[in-house]
Amino acid sequence: MPSAALALPPILREGDRLNSEEFLRRWEAMPELKRAELIAGVVFMPSPVSRIHSNVHIRLSTWLGTYMDTTPGCEGGVEGTWMMTNESVPQPDVALRILPDFGGQSQDFGTYSAGAPELVLEVSGSSTSRDLGAKLLLYQSVGVREYLTILLDPRQVIWRQLVRGKYRDIKPDADGLLRSRIFPGLWLDPDAVWDPQKSLRTALEKGLASPEHDAFIRKLQSRRRR
Repeated sequence: MPSAALALPPILREGDRLNSEEFLRRWEAMPELKRAELIAGVVFMPSPVSRIHSNVHIRLSTWLGTYMDTTPGCEGGVEGTWMMTNESVPQPDVALRILPDFGGQSQDFGTYSAGAPELVLEVSGSSTSRDLGAKLLLYQSVGVREYLTILLDPRQVIWRQLVRGKYRDIKPDADGLLRSRIFPGLWLDPDAVWDPQKSLRTALEKGLASPEHDAFIRKLQSRRRR
């Protein structure tokens, strides 16, 4: 008797309406597919990525990665899948979280992260309407405490903080730098995002040398589960 053929789940398609369980079941059966998102029950597939998008993405990933490496108890990720709700499984460009063992608000769900990271960064080109629409509402509702969007056209850096359930813009200080309220020492020069003659490390290194960053590290260590 010939063996019965293994029945594979349907492939993911743009616009499919699914819950998170079915979304992951279909995606995990498509190992060649590296990017897909479920936002408010609707599947979104990847679009082409421009050169400037790719360049800005890697520079900001390095910026956040440097902060992570010098701040024990924090963990970053690039294009990781987040189990946020039963209808939303986004894949942020970059996320930074405080690890659960250090008092962070997110959890682990098998091989994925679950809940809400403390900070999400999205580089917005072709995805601007989604990043400033459905994703913003999602991140706000699940409690992402800071949301940093880098708009490519027109060029703009918007850093938002969750205050009483609503996002409010973080304004640059007198020196022109943006400073995280959740991750002390995470400082950003908005001009350096666009100017290749400037380094994102300059402002960040000042932040990492600040007393606020030292105090944050001590605070994280005091929260660590033994």
